[in-house]
Amino acid sequence: MKPEKANTENARYAPGQVRDAIIQVLSLTSKPLSVSEIQERVSCIIGSTPDSSVRSYLRLNTPDLFVRETRGMYAVQTTPGGVQKGFPDLQPWREPARFGKSTIVHADCFDWIAQQQDNAFHAVVTDPPYGLYEYSPEQQNKLRSGKGGVWRIPPSFDGHDRSPLPRFTTLTPQQLRDLRTFFFYWARLLLPKIVPGAHVVVASSPLVSHIVSGSLSDAGLERRGEIIRLTMTLRGGDRPKAAHNEFPGVSVMPRSMWEPWLVYRRPVEGRVQDNLRKWATGGFRRPSPEKPFGDVIVSAPTRKAERALAPHPSLKPQAFLRQVVRAVLPLGQGTILDPFAGAGSTLAAAEAVGYQCTGIEKDVRFFDMACDSIPRLIRFTPNGERP
Repeated sequence: MKPEKANTENARYAPGQVRDAIIQVLSLTSKPLSVSEIQERVSCIIGSTPDSSVRSYLRLNTPDLFVRETRGMYAVQTTPGGVQKGFPDLQPWREPARFGKSTIVHADCFDWIAQQQDNAFHAVVTDPPYGLYEYSPEQQNKLRSGKGGVWRIPPSFDGHDRSPLPRFTTLTPQQLRDLRTFFFYWARLLLPKIVPGAHVVVASSPLVSHIVSGSLSDAGLERRGEIIRLTMTLRGGDRPKAAHNEFPGVSVMPRSMWEPWLVYRRPVEGRVQDNLRKWATGGFRRPSPEKPFGDVIVSAPTRKAERALAPHPSLKPQAFLRQVVRAVLPLGQGTILDPFAGAGSTLAAAEAVGYQCTGIEKDVRFFDMACDSIPRLIRFTPNGERP
């Protein structure tokens, strides 16, 4: 006798899989969600999920894990007896700001991406926050007050003030698992919103790139290599803490002289030439007919003059970004997306090379910074060259 459909559907999932997916969805949103919204996003993570399964898990795990805020709207508990409060910095919402062909939106990228039409974007270039921890309100307040927290704020030496860097070496096993969840869910939401053949280029760190890379692959994007940004950073090279004099000839880690930018692609439809004809994507734009786009780009650290235009802790230089941004639209056609826009440097690079770009930024202070910085970065002339 054939089992009933409901039993067949429930048997597809490991114990707790639907519940865990609901927690992931509600943990990575800045507002309560309806059952239908939760069901749609859970389906992005674990495949088609019946509405009845989502309702059942919500009912069984409320109020232990979930909170029913209003009729049919749910949030996740963050502490025993406490409700997820979201990100108060998101309110009040700012109007989108436009700069030529580029637009920056004040929003949570998970909520915003979920609302977009399929096949809306032709490339993604982004420098993400690596999970929620170092860009949480608590850690951002510590950074802005100069108290550090998870951020390492190096001392000034040689007359130069160094920029703060996140301490990836201090992330706990749970935070690393959260990092994997963050990028897997993000990529699953993103996948149908980019066209076939669209490249996704993600800035990373040698310490966590393996986690990010695995998450993007598991989500359905295909790995296409890495772009190596050759630049001296402040990571590594230090002697053992509190034992500098005892071990003067020891470096705890190699001094980092490169930064990986992961290169992924939504699988093409048919052959690359077919995909180029239909979607204008699938490859990289060559710097010249004689020279292919390469995966090693020599890049100086972001200079003080450029940081003065956009004082974001993770600002990447226009000289590097304009090369990457130009390359990701092989025919020079389409729209680039930066879901973690920060100070708007990707949007400025796109505008400088004549491309259309949309950026999303949820931190209101970074959004306001971007509105001020983007016009300045567009006019900036790296290495004395005109944009």
